[in-house]
Amino acid sequence: MKYLSLAKCLSLAVAAALLSAPALAQEIPAGPPGAATAPVISDGKLFAEFGGHDGLVRLMDDFMVILLADPRTKDFFVAVDQRRVKAELVSQVCQITGGGCTYTGKDMKVAHAKLGIHKEDFMALVEDLQLAMNRNDIPFTAQNKLLAALAPQHRDMVVQ
Repeated sequence: MKYLSLAKCLSLAVAAALLSAPALAQEIPAGPPGAATAPVISDGKLFAEFGGHDGLVRLMDDFMVILLADPRTKDFFVAVDQRRVKAELVSQVCQITGGGCTYTGKDMKVAHAKLGIHKEDFMALVEDLQLAMNRNDIPFTAQNKLLAALAPQHRDMVVQ
């Protein structure tokens, strides 16, 4: 009998949660352009668990390196302004985790409309984010809170 590693089981669990997000996550209004399109988690702890603003910068630096090294995701990121993408991700995650930032980038639907992202592309990105969070020693419960907040965004990013 073949057993799955813990990491693979966790990835499958997150994938299932993200793909069933409409059933699991609260409905989030689209909001104006620039809205983070994810709820703000203002428990006062989550932003700190990510290491504050400096921790988010480190996380997104590592995340971009992983995305560019992953053959499943690199084509989406190799020809873009990676500094800008990282800065937008820091801003968005800072806002979502209650860090007091205001995300001013494009809404998710507009930003991803012409990219042709499919479910498998999105799932690869989620796996890469998990890897980056693990490498940055983000507590598992904090990872889950962020992933749950981000999960509904797949509706605006994935080609149906």
